[in-house]
Amino acid sequence: MRASYTRLFPDQDGTSHFEDVEMELLPGFAAPPAEPLHFADFVRLGQSRWVGVSPGWRGDAPHPTPRRMLVIPLQGEFEVTAGDGTKRRFKPGDVMIAEDTWGSGHSTQVISDVDSIGLFIELVDAVQDQDR
Repeated sequence: MRASYTRLFPDQDGTSHFEDVEMELLPGFAAPPAEPLHFADFVRLGQSRWVGVSPGWRGDAPHPTPRRMLVIPLQGEFEVTAGDGTKRRFKPGDVMIAEDTWGSGHSTQVISDVDSIGLFIELVDAVQDQDR
């Protein structure tokens, strides 16, 4: 079983890029008498925030993320443009780690007709990805 997420990060020159990352989930997490679940250590989390923006809100001016964050859209849809010009759409259930805290940054645009609401959680440590 595998889980996936999108990583937004700056290269050595400060240009932000997207990367698709997969992690293997292994059996073993259990709360008997339930059967074991599949799991993988992911990231250490800090402060969490609800973030909401209305349709028509745009973060057109390229900007870095203020801190490394796990971004989980819960309602609505938005599009992020990385510094290299690549665009990605994020909808409820997607997972993104925003790490472009310096350099060219990214721009964001709400593309849904409803408010876009997400859960933004600060990251405490580097990604715990065994496959990288």
